[in-house]
Amino acid sequence: MNKALMKLLCALFLALPASLALAQAQTRAYAPENLRTLTVAEQTRVIGLEYSEQSRGRRIPDDQLRFYLDQVRLSGWPFSRIKRDIATSLGGGGGGWNPDPAPGRTVRCESQDQRERTCQTGFANRARLSRQLSSGACVEGQSWQQQPGVIRVRNGCRGEFTETTQGWGNGGGNAGYTVTCSSEDARYRTCAWDDRRGRPVVVQNLSKARCQEGGNWGHQRNAIWVNHGCRARFGVAGGGGGDWGGGNPGYGVQCTSKPGDPRLNWCRWDGRQGRPRLQQEYSQRVCGAEGRGWGYDANRQEIWVRGGCNARFGAR
Repeated sequence: MNKALMKLLCALFLALPASLALAQAQTRAYAPENLRTLTVAEQTRVIGLEYSEQSRGRRIPDDQLRFYLDQVRLSGWPFSRIKRDIATSLGGGGGGWNPDPAPGRTVRCESQDQRERTCQTGFANRARLSRQLSSGACVEGQSWQQQPGVIRVRNGCRGEFTETTQGWGNGGGNAGYTVTCSSEDARYRTCAWDDRRGRPVVVQNLSKARCQEGGNWGHQRNAIWVNHGCRARFGVAGGGGGDWGGGNPGYGVQCTSKPGDPRLNWCRWDGRQGRPRLQQEYSQRVCGAEGRGWGYDANRQEIWVRGGCNARFGAR
C-alpha cells in the first residue's frame, strides 16, 4: 500500500468521530430560549425533536404540540419551560400529559362565526375574562362557560381569560383527587380509581379525540378504562372538578316510557348543558337512581327511560 493511500485512510479515520458528533448534534433539538424568534415551522421542528429525544423516538401528540405552540405565541413560554413540561408529561402522573401553566397565565379563546369552541387551558383554578376582544358581550353562563382546565365560548364571544387563585369549591377530600389515564397508540388501558371517592367524570380532555363516557372511556370496579386515543384527567363527580356545571337553570326535558315496558325510550338532551339530573318524577317511584329506570348516553346526547319512568330532567 503506497504512502499517499495510507495518509488518506488515516485522515478519514481521524475525521470520523468529528463527523459522527456533528451528525448527532444536528438531530438534537437545539433552539434559542426565546422561540418567538423562530418561524412556526421551526418551532414545530425543535419541539418535536425535543419530545422525540425525551421519549426515545416517539412522535409528539398533535394536541400537545398545538398547546405548546399556543403557549409560545400567547404566553411567551421559553424553550426551557417546554422542555420541563415535556419531562413532566413523560415522567408519570398516570402516563398522561397534563399542561400546568402557572397562575396568572392568559389563554385566548374565540367563537368564530358564532360557533361554539372548546379551549384547553390547563388552569388548576377558575378563570376570569381579562380582556374582551369581540363587539358582542362575553357573559359567563351565557356566551362562555368553564370547567377545570377548559373554557367554552359561543355566540361570537372572543376574549382572553386569565387564571385566578380561586379554586373549584369545597369538595372536601375529593376536590383535589384526580387520575390521568391515557390510551397510548389508541390502545385499551385501565388506570386505578378509588371507588370510595365517588364516580369519575372527565375534568380535562387532553387528547384530540373527545373523551365520551361509554364510547372511549368508562368506569368499572376500582378502575377507569380508556380506548381509541382518549387521554383525560378524571375527577370526582360533584367534588369541585366533576360534571360540567353552569348549565342553563331553566333548561329541562321531560321523558316518558310505557309502564311495564322494558324497552328504552330515548329523549334528546342538549349536551352543552352537562349531564342531566332527575329534577321531578311524575311516575310512582319507578325511575330510581341513574342506571335503573333512567340513564344518559353522552355519545348520543340522549336520555333514556324505561318501565314507566316519567320525569323531568334538568341541568346540574
